[in-house]
Order: sequence, then structure tokens, then C-alpha cells
Amino acid sequence: MEQILLKHTHTGQCLSFDEYRSVGGFDALATALREMTPVEVQQQVIDSGLRGRGGAGFPTGKKWSFVPRDLPGPRYLICNSDEMEPGTYKDRVLLERNPHILVEGMALACYALGVHHAFIFVRHGYEQAAINLRAAIAAAHRSGFLGDNILGSDFSLELDVHQSAGRYICGEETALINALEGKRANPRVKPPFPAIKGLWEQPTVVNNVETLANIPAIITGGPLWWKGTAATPEAAGTKLFCVSGHVANTECFELPLGITLGEIIDGPCGGMRPGSSFKACIPGGASTPYMTGAHRDVPMDFDPVAKAGSRLGTGGIIVFDHTTCMVAATLNLTRFYVRESCGWCTPCREGLPFVAHTLERIETGRGTDRDIEILREHVKMLNYAFCALAPGAMGPVEGLLRLFGDELEAHVSGKKCPFGK
Repeated sequence: MEQILLKHTHTGQCLSFDEYRSVGGFDALATALREMTPVEVQQQVIDSGLRGRGGAGFPTGKKWSFVPRDLPGPRYLICNSDEMEPGTYKDRVLLERNPHILVEGMALACYALGVHHAFIFVRHGYEQAAINLRAAIAAAHRSGFLGDNILGSDFSLELDVHQSAGRYICGEETALINALEGKRANPRVKPPFPAIKGLWEQPTVVNNVETLANIPAIITGGPLWWKGTAATPEAAGTKLFCVSGHVANTECFELPLGITLGEIIDGPCGGMRPGSSFKACIPGGASTPYMTGAHRDVPMDFDPVAKAGSRLGTGGIIVFDHTTCMVAATLNLTRFYVRESCGWCTPCREGLPFVAHTLERIETGRGTDRDIEILREHVKMLNYAFCALAPGAMGPVEGLLRLFGDELEAHVSGKKCPFGK
């Protein structure tokens, strides 16, 4: 099983700069600056089929292509490490083990995009990740991989680490840009998109940590080799799956994209905990609809998971066993999104608390059939929110209605929770 991102790393240890160099670190950047044009680097990323690992799965090279090359003035790259979705911790693991791979990936992306000043926006609670990043940036500076005229080329680059003041909404790219500018972290109207008018009204690309960390391997091994590390011909590359919940082993695994859900549960996770049986999981972080035992053979890749009615998202898998009350689980997730709404638009500000109150009535035996219909209505209505937070919050609710209608009906008819009690 080929590893790319966690190769040479060890749990609880941060790879040193010298260790990273000894296994080929920064060779991709040296090759790109010596032998490739920025357009050629971008084309390699396009050819690789790399899709964003932050949740949306948008093709990375295509996203870069939206940045005009003929506009005057600076342009920016922002690495989004504001990882606050429940069940998702892959970026923290990567930055605590090997921050250098992100520094090199960002340098390659900046070279391709014509960026000379880039930022890493780090979740406020990721203190160790921020410390590691600052040390990695300093080491790269000392060795000539950052700063002016990198490796004797015409390319110069500075990287800055910015630690967030908090709030989940900062992970939305335009809210992140507002926060970086010192403004309230509300999402912006699109269009214009950040690729045209982003940070300080200049062209800006926002990519996730895992996305950017894959770029050195694409340049070193080539797009075809990188694509071939996946489990199926339709997939491309590996994926960091961070697993939590009722399985024997809960940790972050780097696995081939396209591996099936059942293979993940039975393989590196070691199966369910003793005495437990699989009931459901969230496949891609807390904003994705549930998958059940009927989905064990679904390849964990963007399109197959979408076809199954959910989203791959961040790859944050939360596993629930047979004792779990799915109404209570959904209520717990909804309460998180109620707390984290920025309150900018009415559907999110007013709709999410109403959904939470409705779920509370059902969970506590005070619900009616009308409450179930209210949930169905809000799954549709909250799609009209200003950004993706409210529609994402409705992901588990939609999954509850579609896959666990029997539990909802039992709560309503029996006036008590028949599960997990």
C-alpha cells in the first residue's frame, strides 16, 4: 500500500527538516524551478486529477486556472487549516508529523500561480501545528527554499502563519479571507469569486492542507504514478481518513482513494469494538449524510459516495454501533451547527435552531408526525442559505429522514427513545 503524505512519519513525532531532506524533501521544488515553467507545473496538477481534500472535492488544477495571469498587482495563496468540523482531524495529524511537506507543496503552488506571499490560516486550537509550521518555514528559509531568489531562480516567496481567533465559519473560504483581513468572519457574495477578487481584492486561491501536501509527489513521481496509488482506475491518489467512534482502532489512516467502506472498517480500524455491530457512519465529516451497512461495498471516492447519497467530504468517518440512537446523534450534530452559525443570513440564523428544537421534541417523546414533515421541509429550505454551512448542517438530518425513518416513527408513536437507552 503506497503512502505519500504519512510516509516516513511516526506517531507523536515531528519529522525534522534534515530528515525530510534525506528522503527527497524539496527535490520537487528544485526540479520545478530548474526544469519547468509555472504553466507546466499547473498542467501536471491538472493531469493528476487531484481534487480538493478539504470537503468540496473540486479539481485543484482547474481551480488554479481561474486565476488570470494578465491582471496587474499581487496575487495570493491561502492554505486553509481551519479544521473545526467534528470528526475531522487529518490536517492536524499531518502538520504535527510533517509540516515540511506542506511548505514545499505551497512553494510549488505559488510558483505555478505567480504568488510571492502566501498564508497558512491555522485553527486557533492547533498550537503544536502552528509551532511546527513556523519552525519548518524558518528551516526552509535558512536552506534557501524560501525567501528571495529561491535556489538562484527568479522566484521569491514568503510564507506567514496566521492563527484563527476561532469559529467554524472561518473554514468557508470567503469568511476566512474576511478574517485574515481583520474583519468579521462572514461569507462574501459570490461572484466575484476569490480567484478574481479575494484577499485585499486581489486574485486569491484557497486550498486545503492535504490538497497542497500532495503536490510534491505529483511533481516528483508524475501524474500517472500519483493517480496509480488509488484503489481503482477511476480514483486518483491517496486519502487521509480520520476515523472515530465505535471501532477498535480510531486514528488517521492514509489509504488508497477508492478503498471500500467495509475494507476501512474491517482493515486498519480492526473491526467494531467487542460486542458491537456496525449500524451507520458519517463518511466525510459532520456535514455529510449517513451511510449504513448497505453501503459497505461503496468505494470511498467522491463520485461513488455521492451516488450513494452522501459526500466524501474531508474523509472524517464517525462510526456508530447498534446501540446508537440516530435521532440523538443527529440532534448533537445540529446543536454544533447552531452554535457555529455566524448569524449572517436568516435561513441559517433562524432555521438551524428551529431544526434543533424540532429534533429535541422528537428525541424527548414530545414529537408528532408533523415534526417529521417540518424536518423534511427544512432540509429543502435551508439550501437557500447564504453559504454552505446550513445546507451542510442538513446533511445528517437528510440522512436521518431517508435511512432511519423507522427510528423517527418509533420516537413519535412510542413517545420514548427505543434506542441507546
